[in-house]
Amino acid sequence: MSTPITEYTDRVIQNVETVIVGKRPQIELLMVAMLCQGHVLIEDVPGTGKTMLARATAASMGVSFGRLQCTPDLLPNDITGVSVFNQKTNTFDFRPGPVFVNVLLTDEINRATPRTQAALLEAMQERQATADGVTRPLPAPFLVMATQNPIEYEGTFPLPEAQLDRFLIRLSLGYPEAEDEVRMLHKLRKQHPIETVEQVVDGTDLLHLHDAVTDVHVDESLERYILAIVRATRSHPDLALGASPRGSLALYKTAQALSALRDRDYVIPDDIKTLVPLTLAHRLIVKPESQLRGRTAEAILEEILEGTELDIGELG
Repeated sequence: MSTPITEYTDRVIQNVETVIVGKRPQIELLMVAMLCQGHVLIEDVPGTGKTMLARATAASMGVSFGRLQCTPDLLPNDITGVSVFNQKTNTFDFRPGPVFVNVLLTDEINRATPRTQAALLEAMQERQATADGVTRPLPAPFLVMATQNPIEYEGTFPLPEAQLDRFLIRLSLGYPEAEDEVRMLHKLRKQHPIETVEQVVDGTDLLHLHDAVTDVHVDESLERYILAIVRATRSHPDLALGASPRGSLALYKTAQALSALRDRDYVIPDDIKTLVPLTLAHRLIVKPESQLRGRTAEAILEEILEGTELDIGELG
């Protein structure tokens, strides 16, 4: 029998698939992040459907959506909002910025200056925004989907480690398969399917589902397995910086959410193995000399997974 979580996520996923063709695993991972109330970083080349994924998800849940196109001249107030003097009332009226939505797509986040990038830190971590000395809560649920182009780096400002660490997962959509691209062409003959996407669930129910996700059982042996993987990144000779305790928590929480999405009330080792590169790779810093030898964070994590044994203890 399906659970409220699987019923909810299946409805959203099937609805989003009317717009995004052949990318069910990535849509599922986005739902995992939403169940955890975490943020997502999408690294991909232009034209692969990143914006459509965010719009279709927000429309399917009936929540507010905002898009922020990052440029070098973008200012922090362009994100958080600004107070404007009202001559009729002789008072300052606050005009909220694009951050005051449920789903915020921050397009090409690495084109914004570090000062502007920092304006998102408070919103992502504390779910509040401070403008003109006043702190205001953001709507709930709140999700930041940030994109960046992994190819073109001219005129960009790389995200600092502190901000990368606030993204729950990092994923990539990639190019569609040949058959999926043919289906996409047929769908786009007349009208873009995003224009006809309807709400299929209540977005506010996501808050209650988050509480249910935390009840998913994680065995002590799997808790030790998660910590062994994370701690191995901190002592690996090819890494200048390993995963933080926030990385351990991200792997733990996403494993619970993925299990719930797959209609289980317990986590299995394969859940953890699937999520390790998605939750930890962007938190690691590979040493420059190792990068010159072609080493990547993903390859290092694969080695760590192969070398980390799951200790299930003694069987009774």
